[in-house]
Amino acid sequence: MNLPLSPLDAFLGAVVIVVTAKTVAWLLQLRTGNAGIVDAIWAWSLGGLAVWFAATGGGDAVTRLITGLLGGLWGLRLGWHLWVRNWGAPEDWRYAGFRAGWGAHANRNMWFFFQFQNIFTLILAASAFLVPAATGVALPPAAFAMGVFIWVGSVLGESIADRQLEAFRQDPANRGQVCDRGLWGWSRHPNYFFETLHWLAYVPLAWGSDLLPFTLVAPLVMAFLLLKMSGLPILEAGLAQRKPGYVDYMRRTSAFIPLPPRRG
Repeated sequence: MNLPLSPLDAFLGAVVIVVTAKTVAWLLQLRTGNAGIVDAIWAWSLGGLAVWFAATGGGDAVTRLITGLLGGLWGLRLGWHLWVRNWGAPEDWRYAGFRAGWGAHANRNMWFFFQFQNIFTLILAASAFLVPAATGVALPPAAFAMGVFIWVGSVLGESIADRQLEAFRQDPANRGQVCDRGLWGWSRHPNYFFETLHWLAYVPLAWGSDLLPFTLVAPLVMAFLLLKMSGLPILEAGLAQRKPGYVDYMRRTSAFIPLPPRRG
């Protein structure tokens, strides 16, 4: 199905989608007191934008289909994982810290915080999904194979990391300990690594587009968010204080790229 729109109109439609999605997330956190559910809605809305741009793009039909399928499946899997992890659980300590710091203005500020995240959501979606969906050149088999290869490897790697961590957390014998098993013994944040790698999958899908370099913005923005802004810095500062043994884990384990653990 193709409902072609100009890139500007498609982008404006995406703005409406993400603002609506984050408003729904805000209403849910009002009811549940758990702002962490926004993480799942972020993944679902971003995956939904892949489908939106594929449906409204004016580019090659096969490229649009692949873009919508890969982006939509990625968002569906990650969103479900985050939803199951957060629904009915205590609020993530990072969101709880924001809530405590904002005091009486917490609910108001949370809405603006959720909407602020949409700036990055739209940048990611425009870079990774809008450009390939608007590319009129038929996708060469090599570019298709490269995109699918990166996507499968990264989504599979992130899924394995998520399952390993969840299995570790579910074992009462591991309570209070640091997960350093499987991929987590090679990287302190293998999920972040594979999540960043995932955004490279859409670069080959824009083959032949004058805007091909713009597709590199998505993996660069995701790397910045996870390594410098809202991911690793905040998470590790809290874990180093709250979890015994985490400082030693940091000394022997790569922060991001999976590498053999350091000895001694």
